[in-house]
Amino acid sequence: MSDGRKIIHVDMDAFFAAVEQRDRPALRGRPVVVGGDPRGRGVVAACSYEARVFGIHSAMSCARARRLCPEAVFVRPSREKYQRVSAQIMAIFFRYTDLVEPLSLDEAFLDVTHNHAGIPSATWIAAALKKEILAQTGLTASAGVSCNKFLAKVASDMDKPDGLTVIRPEQALAFIHRLPVGRFYGVGPVTERRMHALGIRTGADLYRYGRRELVASFGRAGEFFHDIARGIDRRPVRPRRERRSMGAETTLARDTDDRQQMMAILADLAGRVGAGLEQRRTGGRTLTLKVRYEDFTTVSRSRTPGTIFTESGDIMAHVPALLAATEAGRRKVRLLGITVANLVAIPAHRACRQLLLPFVPLPREGRRDGP
Repeated sequence: MSDGRKIIHVDMDAFFAAVEQRDRPALRGRPVVVGGDPRGRGVVAACSYEARVFGIHSAMSCARARRLCPEAVFVRPSREKYQRVSAQIMAIFFRYTDLVEPLSLDEAFLDVTHNHAGIPSATWIAAALKKEILAQTGLTASAGVSCNKFLAKVASDMDKPDGLTVIRPEQALAFIHRLPVGRFYGVGPVTERRMHALGIRTGADLYRYGRRELVASFGRAGEFFHDIARGIDRRPVRPRRERRSMGAETTLARDTDDRQQMMAILADLAGRVGAGLEQRRTGGRTLTLKVRYEDFTTVSRSRTPGTIFTESGDIMAHVPALLAATEAGRRKVRLLGITVANLVAIPAHRACRQLLLPFVPLPREGRRDGP
């Protein structure tokens, strides 16, 4: 189960809100919500622990957050400031190892099996990281230490804020067996409900299912669930994560069931995504449409047609069919999004789209030798 690796997952505590509280002492100890206007259509990007007590969480509408906590202070995000602080934190990580895999501005995996300081204990390194982050940024972080990425990430969330949790290889299986499936990476609310319907509520329940059964029920994710239930996660820490998708989304000023208005909004989003693809000389094989209804239920529809999406026209050719596959129009919509994924580089000289077909040689009698 253990291959001798020492993995740390570091997760900053309420990062955006903590930065705002650090920079504005009057906000310390108060419920802070970083997001949009609570009088409009804003969404919570992050919130302080004082706000979480009231049931506020990220992705919630700011209007609802205000209802839950009328005394909350709402602050608009300052992404440039958060990026500067994130760069400070990442620089600390790289002083210990080159194997750093950032997941976002406020969290990262580190493989410290072999580290620059020659420290034999990953727990010591995690404690040192937390201490340096606090000294240099004034912010607290929580860390998880274990033998693989899955366990390290779960561990970092066990004792927030300012926690340090270690799961040793010999403790891993017992820990996983006690873990509710909702805490497993890749298990969202829908998958959790499907697992519960099968009687799978903990890692121990998941362990009793064979690989074929899990694949039959959950597709390729079933392979991952099968291995994780046995403490197996061989994913390496990848220091250079290539961008896999490009997208844009918007929350509408008002919920709408007007399909023409939706198409106009989607055309704008397609233009933004297409411009980004052209700027980076990138194309993508898969197009995904995201729709969030007025009750916050979110669905997505995808298509991988065999052509490479390189511009807005490519995208819009498929958007009507994807939108028709949702209940948009029959149900009011509050958010729309477009993402192009499975990105591939497009040479600068190639202006035309390519059909992704395998090379098939001509039959011998159909060939001609020479030019």
